Formats: sequence, C-alpha cells, structure tokens
Amino acid sequence: MLNSKWLETFTVLCETAHFTRAASRLNMTQPGVSQHLRNLEEQVGQPLITKQGKSFTLTPAGEAVFAIGQKRRKEEDGLFELITEDDPHSGEVVIASSGSFAMLLYPALIKAMQKAPHLVLKLEATPQNKIIEGVIGGDFDLGIVSQEPSNPRIEGHFLGREELCLVAPAGTAREKITLAALDRLGFIAHPDGFTYADELFPKNFPTSYAGSESLRIRAYINQISQIPSPVAEGIGYTLLPRSGVDSFPNRDKLEVLPLEHSCHHDLWLIQKLGRQMPRRADNVANLIRSVSKGLSS
Repeated sequence: MLNSKWLETFTVLCETAHFTRAASRLNMTQPGVSQHLRNLEEQVGQPLITKQGKSFTLTPAGEAVFAIGQKRRKEEDGLFELITEDDPHSGEVVIASSGSFAMLLYPALIKAMQKAPHLVLKLEATPQNKIIEGVIGGDFDLGIVSQEPSNPRIEGHFLGREELCLVAPAGTAREKITLAALDRLGFIAHPDGFTYADELFPKNFPTSYAGSESLRIRAYINQISQIPSPVAEGIGYTLLPRSGVDSFPNRDKLEVLPLEHSCHHDLWLIQKLGRQMPRRADNVANLIRSVSKGLSS
C-alpha cells in the first residue's frame, strides 16, 4: 500500500512540474518535497523521475504512480462529496410495510418521485416479523408495523390507530347486521382474514360466533389488492384494515359496516436504533406520517 502522504506530494509535484511550486502548494519546504519523493521511490523500488537541469520528466514507473495518485484523489473527492452531501431529493430509501398499507402508501411515493427525478423509493409488502428483521439487518431503512416494537435494536414512533373494517357491498347497511346475514353473503377469505375474524366477531356476535373455521367461505384470494374486488361486485364480505379499503380503486362500491364494538390496530414507524438517517429518509418518514393520519381514529 503506497503511503498516501508521499503519493499526494508526488502527485502535486507532477501537476506543478516544479519542486518550489509543489512545496508552496503543499505548504512544505522544498527539501521536504524531495524527501517524500525519495521515500516513495524507495517504497516503489524504482526511480519515478529523471532530472534535466531544474526540470524533470517522469519515468514509466513515475507515470504509473502519478496515474494512481490522480485516481486516488478523485476517489477520495467523491467519497467526501458523498459523505457531506445530503440531498433530500436524491438517493434511495427502502420501506417495508403490510400489504394493505403498502397499497395506500405507494401512490404518495409515486408523487414524491415525480417531483424528485433522482429519488429512488422502494416499497416491499412483507409480514411484520420480516419487517423487523429487515430493519435490524439494514435491508429496510424504514418499516411500518402494527405493534409497538419490543426489540432493543429498534426505535419506534407511534403513527396512530387503524380500524379493522367489516367490508360489504355498497347498500348492505340497510339490512340488520347479523352473523347469519353475513353468512348468506359468504366470506371472501385471505391469509389474514381468519385472524381478523377472531378479533372482531367475538366482540360483536358473542353468542353466534363459533370461530373462524365455522364461517361460510365464498372465495379465497391471496393477492391483497384483489380481495375487495368480488365484494365490490356484490359477492361476499371481507375483513380488512382501513388502508386496504381506502386504497381500492372502486371504493364507492364498498361499504364499511358499522359495528357496536370496533377493533383497531396500532401503527408504528420503525428504524434501526442509533442509525442516523439521511434527509431523504426523514422526508419519506414525514410522508408516511401524513398518509397514516387519514387512518387514525
């Protein structure tokens, strides 16, 4: 590994082509410049210049070392620029959340990228445990989870509370909401749907609800963006967080049925504890807070 101080002295000497000018530029004495040159030549094992009176020319080894000096300086300049520059409208931010919140958040991220052509925003819909693992491991800059984080390596900020909604075709609320009436419609099931049913239905149908395994299944869908589609067409009902309802394109064809006892999930914005975030990530965090305000109650 070439001594960086000697290499910089040699690079300046090559650029100025003069020992006195190089010494002045480096705030050194001329003998000091000569000493750095001799040290570098000893390290390389070959002469780097050929003196011609008061001037000099580079040897082939000197030309190669000069090229290395220029390249290293350029790399260092780029590094310092990268470290010191913190453009809030440039760079990459990776976010992870549940599928329903991702659907609601993504249009806002698209608008942010339209305003900032050099901003790269990556959004991944993934289960909560994967979000926490990814934030700790550095795969995700920011995560949105539904429980207050207990991991000591995670820093959490409360965003609000998101309603768990009983979703039916528009106009259903004109009828009395009973579990029997819902069974006649049939449940549009999905991976989280059975858990949601066991959260919401015992509170509202305590005498008639016998567990999610007793629900009449009308359809099963694994793609969260498509879960409300059959409901919008009058086929069945489903259970979704508010974000999954509000992000559906045909929202006017859906109705959130009022229940006596509601159920909510907390929303937490998380990041790795102690990690200093760039300004672009702070801007995205503020955008997430803004989107989540519409869900809080």
